Amino acid sequence: MRKRTYSKYAKEAAFLLGQQIKLGRKKRRWSEKNLADRAGISRATLQKIESGEMSPSIGLVFETAALVGVNLFEQDNQRLETSLDLTQSKIALLPKRIQSRKKAVNDDF
Repeated sequence: MRKRTYSKYAKEAAFLLGQQIKLGRKKRRWSEKNLADRAGISRATLQKIESGEMSPSIGLVFETAALVGVNLFEQDNQRLETSLDLTQSKIALLPKRIQSRKKAVNDDF
């Protein structure tokens, strides 16, 4: 099995988010075990998240971030909902299926 590679940007973003989660946990004076229990994950998975590893699922990372108060997109829920509505409206305006134009075959010899 081939190892998945990630861009430098993606790796740095995952590391930053992991460090923000760690900071949030420490500000709350929660141990790794305490946060892991609250998130329903193992301590080893939490350590992967906090170190910026790419293997934990995005759902686990987002839930852990939410538990320690890390805002992922907007500073409050109302602005998050507004951004979500706007993005969904833009998606709705796009064509249902995007196809590349096929060139007509010229088979006249």
